[in-house]
Amino acid sequence: MLRSLVTELPLRSPKIQQYPSIDTTNIPTMRKILITGATGTVGFETIKALNQLGPKVDLVAGVRDVMRERFKLGDCGLEFIKYDFTDPGTFETALSGCDALFLLRPPQLANVEKYFKPLIERAVAADMKHIIFLSVQGAPGNRFIPHHKIEKLIVASGIPYTFLRPAYFMQNFTTTLHEDLVNKRQIYLPADNAKFTLIDVRDIGAVAAQVLAYPDKHLNQAYELTSDKPLNFIQMAEKLSQGLGHRINYESPTLWEFFWQKKREGVATSFILVMILLHYLPRFQKTPPLSPWVERITGEAPLTFEQFVHDYAEELTH
Repeated sequence: MLRSLVTELPLRSPKIQQYPSIDTTNIPTMRKILITGATGTVGFETIKALNQLGPKVDLVAGVRDVMRERFKLGDCGLEFIKYDFTDPGTFETALSGCDALFLLRPPQLANVEKYFKPLIERAVAADMKHIIFLSVQGAPGNRFIPHHKIEKLIVASGIPYTFLRPAYFMQNFTTTLHEDLVNKRQIYLPADNAKFTLIDVRDIGAVAAQVLAYPDKHLNQAYELTSDKPLNFIQMAEKLSQGLGHRINYESPTLWEFFWQKKREGVATSFILVMILLHYLPRFQKTPPLSPWVERITGEAPLTFEQFVHDYAEELTH
């Protein structure tokens, strides 16, 4: 059984779309930010990067279970408030007093009209000054994914925005791909030799921290976030083998083989279809372009896949 999905695997598209600019005159510097998904991978790395950055930013973690998540994160300087995407009754209180919203979409929620339109409407009513949305690489060119629709909703709202569009998470090897990697020492995906642009979640957190701390520099911008080198899964398997000290094999099954293998493992059909979509379709697409934004925004070169393997070696073997 695959481990719970705490990071989302981005779709890929070479098409880039620029949204119309919004008048940002007299927008004040944010002081208090509601962050959804604060206890997830991207949220955690963002909070850590903000703490290291220095400028005082008040973060409010919107969570479903305040007591549990406060215990989970401990004393990290966060304020906790009840927030549930499936309960619009929690929106007003959570947004109250906040200048900005850092929107991290739960991957299992895809109905934009049901879950996100009411949130954006409430953000408008609350006079929100800035929405930072964790989207995916190529979202403007993929009209059938929720990220595309959410971006459109935010732009139409008139609230100044920043869209972060990360590439394929390196940390997928510690989450959705972890079982096969550790138990079978293999990567089992129908991706053939398609190349993927990659990103370490720590770099997403570093960029997000800059955007949250210095919003005036990033209003109405969209940043695709990648490392400096695309790789296919053959190359990733080789680098994993070198970094972990044991052989990691890569097998690219047919769609039917992949589907039935995952069904036998107890994986939900809906999730299998998502995995197929994310790993099979890139075989017929151009490799997305690399982006300079991580280095331009943070001042540091993006982390390499080799560095990721080195830093997460223990987690990648247990």
